[in-house]
Amino acid sequence: MRIAVTGSIATDHLMSFPGKFSEHILLDQVDRISLSFLVDGLEVRRGGVAANIAFGLGSLGLTPYLVGAAGHDFTDYGEWLRRHGVDTESVRISASKHTARFVCTTDEAQNQLASFYTGAMAEAREIELTPVAERVGGVGMVVIGPNDPEAMLRHTDECRAMGFPFLADPSQQLARADREMARSLVDGATYLFTNEYEAALLTQKSGWTPREVLERVGHWVITRGAEGSTIEHRDRPPVAVPAVTARAIADPTGVGDAFRAGYLAGLSWGLDERGCAQLGSVLATLALEVVGTQEYRLDPADLLERLRGSYGDEAAAPIARRLPAAV
Repeated sequence: MRIAVTGSIATDHLMSFPGKFSEHILLDQVDRISLSFLVDGLEVRRGGVAANIAFGLGSLGLTPYLVGAAGHDFTDYGEWLRRHGVDTESVRISASKHTARFVCTTDEAQNQLASFYTGAMAEAREIELTPVAERVGGVGMVVIGPNDPEAMLRHTDECRAMGFPFLADPSQQLARADREMARSLVDGATYLFTNEYEAALLTQKSGWTPREVLERVGHWVITRGAEGSTIEHRDRPPVAVPAVTARAIADPTGVGDAFRAGYLAGLSWGLDERGCAQLGSVLATLALEVVGTQEYRLDPADLLERLRGSYGDEAAAPIARRLPAAV
């Protein structure tokens, strides 16, 4: 299955705060917050939702097609992605803007405060998907991740018009969406991905009940942190998949992107939805154990061991047939 991954391409500036944000927020002063936290360290890493998902897919041996906009500073980043199996031919390079930047501080309770600089990402609205599909010989799935809002709407409309199956992953852009945008980004999706908070935000923004959302999408995958994930449908009970226990917790940034990469790889390999979520959970845990969204490494033996330990031999068997040639 050829997968085009649209969305943000960015660098991540990740900091850690040795305390809890909640201890420094005065509830009677929330309308005039002005805080500065002294952090322990700074890590500058490659990131962006689309690039993170594409990296995970490439690391599993697939060839995802990255579709987005980056700045003139993308050269080294692009080479990194290509070395990890990602096709970057459809990345638009801005002549005047830097690649987008994500700046995030995480406290000891894994709460995060973050900002995002758009930069070149604003030019993603100029990208058309049909030439991408023509270049690669058709696409079996288009991931529409958080991006320039106009780009997300354009890609969604084009998928519906051209009949491209698409995975809606509005993520952090739900916060700025009005009712029309929230509905447009979801309606007709083959898959909808949100975390638990975003699921509640989506129903609030769209004005649809969860049942009404399910009437408009094929599958709704909701990630629930340490509780795992659920796959919900309009006509049968949800499927619950527990998370894989982490050996250490380093940084939650990019964990959801890794989950999506594993899930999509499972789809490409013909796994059922439970198997897709199990593979996604393993990749999510690998990402959780390191600092940086593209710093985890896939060792076939370790990946299979984690699958067996968490889900049993039957979960590892179909994936084991893929890994020797894939990783």
